[in-house]
Amino acid sequence: MLRSAGFESATYDRLVHVGRFDELRLRILHGRSDANIDFDELRQLLGWLGFEERIRGSHHVFRRSGVRELINLQREGNKAKVYQVRQVRQAILRYGLGGAEG
Repeated sequence: MLRSAGFESATYDRLVHVGRFDELRLRILHGRSDANIDFDELRQLLGWLGFEERIRGSHHVFRRSGVRELINLQREGNKAKVYQVRQVRQAILRYGLGGAEG
């Protein structure tokens, strides 16, 4: 649809990518599926929100300029741990990351 409207492929792909992460951000903000958030998608979302990742063993530690807290993620199978999803939600809301109007 967008491609037929004259969007270049790279622009279309970027819009789809941003849309996917905005959808995940909204799912996290609504808090209805904390136990069903994919670990790798949560990592990618934090990267999209400007966090830098450091891996120490099984711990994925994220930091961002202007955000006091470190976010420490660990896998639980292929999902993120529920309490860690809550920490990400709190950071998004506290610092208004990614347009956190929810």
